[in-house]
Amino acid sequence: MSGILKYANIEEMLPNLPKVLLNTIQSDVLEIKSLDKTCGKYMDACKKTPELDNADFVVYSKYMDKANHKYEKFIFLAKDGSEVCDVSGQNMELYGLLACTSLSFSQAYEASLVKT
Repeated sequence: MSGILKYANIEEMLPNLPKVLLNTIQSDVLEIKSLDKTCGKYMDACKKTPELDNADFVVYSKYMDKANHKYEKFIFLAKDGSEVCDVSGQNMELYGLLACTSLSFSQAYEASLVKT
Protein backbone atom coordinates (compact mmCIF):
# COMPACT_ATOMS: atom_id res chain seq x y z
CA MET A 1 0.00 0.00 0.00
CA SER A 2 2.95 2.25 -0.51
CA GLY A 3 1.93 5.90 -0.70
CA ILE A 4 -1.79 5.25 -0.20
CA LEU A 5 -3.41 6.90 2.79
CA LYS A 6 -5.88 4.59 4.49
CA TYR A 7 -8.33 7.08 6.05
CA ALA A 8 -9.74 10.20 4.41
CA ASN A 9 -10.97 11.94 7.57
CA ILE A 10 -8.61 10.80 10.34
CA GLU A 11 -6.91 14.18 10.84
CA GLU A 12 -10.25 16.00 11.10
CA MET A 13 -11.77 13.40 13.44
CA LEU A 14 -8.64 13.00 15.61
CA PRO A 15 -6.80 16.33 15.51
CA ASN A 16 -4.57 15.49 18.52
CA LEU A 17 -3.42 12.12 17.20
CA PRO A 18 0.39 11.96 17.56
CA LYS A 19 2.12 12.12 14.17
CA VAL A 20 3.91 8.79 14.61
CA LEU A 21 0.57 7.05 15.19
CA LEU A 22 -1.06 8.96 12.34
CA ASN A 23 1.67 7.87 9.94
CA THR A 24 1.65 4.22 10.98
CA ILE A 25 -2.15 4.03 10.83
CA GLN A 26 -2.29 5.79 7.46
CA SER A 27 0.36 3.46 6.03
CA ASP A 28 -1.66 0.44 7.28
CA VAL A 29 1.06 -0.74 9.68
CA LEU A 30 -1.17 -0.26 12.74
CA GLU A 31 -4.95 -0.49 13.01
CA ILE A 32 -7.37 1.80 14.85
CA LYS A 33 -10.82 0.80 16.06
CA SER A 34 -13.49 2.31 18.27
CA LEU A 35 -14.22 0.74 21.63
CA ASP A 36 -17.56 -0.87 22.40
CA LYS A 37 -18.25 0.97 25.65
CA THR A 38 -21.50 -0.93 26.23
CA CYS A 39 -20.00 -4.40 26.60
CA GLY A 40 -19.30 -5.99 29.96
CA LYS A 41 -15.69 -6.70 29.03
CA TYR A 42 -15.07 -2.96 28.57
CA MET A 43 -16.64 -2.16 31.93
CA ASP A 44 -14.49 -4.81 33.62
CA ALA A 45 -11.37 -3.41 31.93
CA CYS A 46 -12.24 0.08 33.26
CA LYS A 47 -12.30 -1.30 36.80
CA LYS A 48 -8.73 -2.59 36.34
CA THR A 49 -7.52 0.45 34.36
CA PRO A 50 -9.70 3.48 35.24
CA GLU A 51 -8.08 5.65 32.52
CA LEU A 52 -9.88 3.53 29.92
CA ASP A 53 -13.10 5.31 30.85
CA ASN A 54 -11.73 8.29 28.87
CA ALA A 55 -10.77 6.19 25.83
CA ASP A 56 -12.81 5.98 22.63
CA PHE A 57 -10.28 4.33 20.29
CA VAL A 58 -7.50 1.77 20.47
CA VAL A 59 -4.46 1.39 18.22
CA TYR A 60 -2.94 -2.05 17.81
CA SER A 61 -1.09 -4.27 15.37
CA LYS A 62 -3.42 -6.22 13.12
CA TYR A 63 -0.47 -8.44 12.21
CA MET A 64 0.10 -9.80 15.73
CA ASP A 65 -1.18 -13.35 16.05
CA LYS A 66 -2.87 -14.62 19.21
CA ALA A 67 0.21 -16.62 20.27
CA ASN A 68 2.24 -13.39 20.52
CA HIS A 69 -0.57 -11.21 21.83
CA LYS A 70 1.09 -10.86 25.25
CA TYR A 71 4.03 -9.00 23.68
CA GLU A 72 1.85 -6.30 22.17
CA LYS A 73 1.10 -2.87 23.60
CA PHE A 74 -2.31 -1.29 23.01
CA ILE A 75 -2.54 2.50 22.80
CA PHE A 76 -5.85 3.95 23.92
CA LEU A 77 -6.95 7.33 22.57
CA ALA A 78 -9.52 9.91 23.59
CA LYS A 79 -12.24 11.17 21.25
CA ASP A 80 -9.86 13.87 19.91
CA GLY A 81 -6.98 11.43 19.32
CA SER A 82 -4.90 12.35 22.35
CA GLU A 83 -3.26 9.45 24.18
CA VAL A 84 -5.10 8.26 27.28
CA CYS A 85 -2.96 5.28 28.27
CA ASP A 86 -1.29 2.15 26.99
CA VAL A 87 -1.85 -1.38 28.23
CA SER A 88 0.24 -4.48 27.70
CA GLY A 89 -1.25 -7.47 25.92
CA GLN A 90 -0.24 -9.46 29.00
CA ASN A 91 -2.83 -7.54 31.00
CA MET A 92 -5.66 -7.34 28.48
CA GLU A 93 -7.19 -8.86 25.37
CA LEU A 94 -8.98 -6.74 22.78
CA TYR A 95 -11.30 -9.54 21.70
CA GLY A 96 -14.87 -8.39 22.34
CA LEU A 97 -13.91 -4.75 22.98
CA LEU A 98 -13.79 -3.47 19.41
CA ALA A 99 -16.50 -1.75 17.40
CA CYS A 100 -16.62 -0.29 13.90
CA THR A 101 -14.98 3.09 13.60
CA SER A 102 -16.45 6.28 12.18
CA LEU A 103 -13.31 6.91 10.14
CA SER A 104 -13.79 6.79 6.37
CA PHE A 105 -11.47 4.89 4.06
CA SER A 106 -9.87 7.01 1.36
CA GLN A 107 -10.94 6.36 -2.23
CA ALA A 108 -7.40 5.23 -3.13
CA TYR A 109 -7.39 2.71 -0.27
CA GLU A 110 -10.80 1.34 -1.23
CA ALA A 111 -9.67 1.02 -4.85
CA SER A 112 -6.57 -0.88 -3.74
CA LEU A 113 -8.77 -3.37 -1.86
CA VAL A 114 -10.76 -4.11 -4.99
CA LYS A 115 -7.59 -4.90 -6.95
CA THR A 116 -6.36 -7.51 -4.45
